[in-house]
Amino acid sequence: MNVNTIKKLLEDVKKGSVEVGEALERLKFLPFEELEFATIDTHRSLRRGYPEVVFGQGKSSAQIRAIVKAMLSRKENVLVTRLERAKAVLLKRSFKKAEYNPSAKTLFIKSHPVKKSGRGSILVISAGTSDVPVAEEAAVTAECLGNRVSRLYDVGVSGLHRLLHKKDDLLGANVLIVVAGMEGALPSVVSGLVARPVIAVPTSVGYGANLGGLTTLMAMLNSCASGVSVVNIDNGFGAAYVASLINRE
Repeated sequence: MNVNTIKKLLEDVKKGSVEVGEALERLKFLPFEELEFATIDTHRSLRRGYPEVVFGQGKSSAQIRAIVKAMLSRKENVLVTRLERAKAVLLKRSFKKAEYNPSAKTLFIKSHPVKKSGRGSILVISAGTSDVPVAEEAAVTAECLGNRVSRLYDVGVSGLHRLLHKKDDLLGANVLIVVAGMEGALPSVVSGLVARPVIAVPTSVGYGANLGGLTTLMAMLNSCASGVSVVNIDNGFGAAYVASLINRE
């Protein structure tokens, strides 16, 4: 149940078009809704400004379907992350308007249009093409949370002229999400060029000594450039959520 729904309900009670008892019945499910296998936080939109996001990995398509159905009944937009294509195909049979991004592995179902609410734009940058799936998870999430998003992909430090050529894009963004694997140098470079927050996302892309992204994570945590914050390995969603909070009016 989001802010607009609550406001309308209270206005209807005030006008007399909704009885107090009926309003109480609707509010019974305000804090959460219990399903057999999940407890949906229906209060999150009121508390944090964004609805709960469904983590698809490890859940069956039937479980995800039930969660999405319950959230849509509360007039929430629903974002599902880490969703395999096979499950997405099954879910799209139930939710015809669902939009699946195979690179990001996200499924988005709208119950209402997404209102653009950010003060500025969020720029998502990837060091290499292999980092794009994590970058796309960040970009799609940021868009679903009401931000204007731009993308700048495959501009890593092995060819720095590609990044410098996009100086106007870098300087025009309000928040920058920089996604990189290997040695993870790109966030430091970007932060040294801009006066905006940089959120670094290490990826598990790299050869053996990359240690599944751990080397990249350590490198980003040791950035010599001020203004760099780091999220967990491959966590494009987490980066986008933080960026949205920074960018929110």
